[in-house]
Amino acid sequence: MDKNLWDKCVSFHGHECPGLAIGFRAAQIAIERLGIDMSPSSDEKIVCVTENDACCVDAVQVITGCTIGKGNLIYRPTGKMAFSFFCRDSGKKIRIVLKPKSDPDIELEQWQKYLLEAPAEEAFFIKEPEFELPEYARLFSSVICEICGESAPEHMIRLQDDKKVCIDCYVDYNRGW
Repeated sequence: MDKNLWDKCVSFHGHECPGLAIGFRAAQIAIERLGIDMSPSSDEKIVCVTENDACCVDAVQVITGCTIGKGNLIYRPTGKMAFSFFCRDSGKKIRIVLKPKSDPDIELEQWQKYLLEAPAEEAFFIKEPEFELPEYARLFSSVICEICGESAPEHMIRLQDDKKVCIDCYVDYNRGW
């Protein structure tokens, strides 16, 4: 384990925890298995689709440079401790999913140590993502909501009563099915 990199992740996140260790290992496994060059100019070539919004994502950001703002960290809300990494240059991809604990009573410190030190295949399922590399982030025109007056990107605008409205102002029509 790279202690300096771990310390950088802890500093960014604010504390040590097993969740941070999950993201730390997932990112390291991805970089190693995909043969990703981590020079500063390469970070936008990596895309991570995270399926959770927990502590682990902070380590993924620190290690890979993937961020929501650059459009190469994408949140897919399944709730799974799963990360799919794609390398735009090579087309390589990998999905890393945390395996269930073999001992549900393991203490947090022991769990964290295990996550940081166990062989990759022992702690994680490592396979191919079942979805394709997401497209590059697009720029959209802004549209002013005709109810609240706030702007939103055009792909997030809805039509309601012949008005352009943002998602916050839109009243969904749901008949229960």
